[in-house]
Amino acid sequence: MHLLIPSSRFLSLISLMMVVMGAAYAEKADQKKPLILEADKVSVNDVQQAYELQGNILLIKGSILVTGEQGNIKVDPEGYEFVTMESDQDTTASFRQRREGPANEFIQANGKNVVYDAKTEVLTITGDASMKRLLNMQMLDQLNGWKIEYDDVKQYYRVFPPPDAKESDLPLARAMLSPRQKATLEK
Repeated sequence: MHLLIPSSRFLSLISLMMVVMGAAYAEKADQKKPLILEADKVSVNDVQQAYELQGNILLIKGSILVTGEQGNIKVDPEGYEFVTMESDQDTTASFRQRREGPANEFIQANGKNVVYDAKTEVLTITGDASMKRLLNMQMLDQLNGWKIEYDDVKQYYRVFPPPDAKESDLPLARAMLSPRQKATLEK
């Protein structure tokens, strides 16, 4: 199914909200896993629980995998991470996480910027953003836009056009969604 919003309504809506997720949630065990960081340069401030990363960044925490060229991580007093990752001109930043529920179900996203709040479980991708939901490496859902928000707790996606979008540029957001019954029953 391709979902296209008529251009005259698109700019007035600004965002596309789809309640499409089944009963699967982010991998809950990830929060208890160690944070593994690789980069060309890592700066650690233990007092403020803040990390600055530069160059060829690879962040791993359980099933979460984040890549980029420049990044910041802030850990709150409860131990939740707030991750900001940026790409350079030639690459994209990426995010991947296994989901609870069906084995081998993942959320995978790419864009110029990736922001993930582990406490609220909200992922925001901006700049030529794309997101896929995969089950056994088969694509179930795919979204494309300038900005994508994915809220794992509330189970929704939101796709936004660029702030300076013109009606003649549309469609700037696109979604391909699998039927829920089939997607949630497959093994």
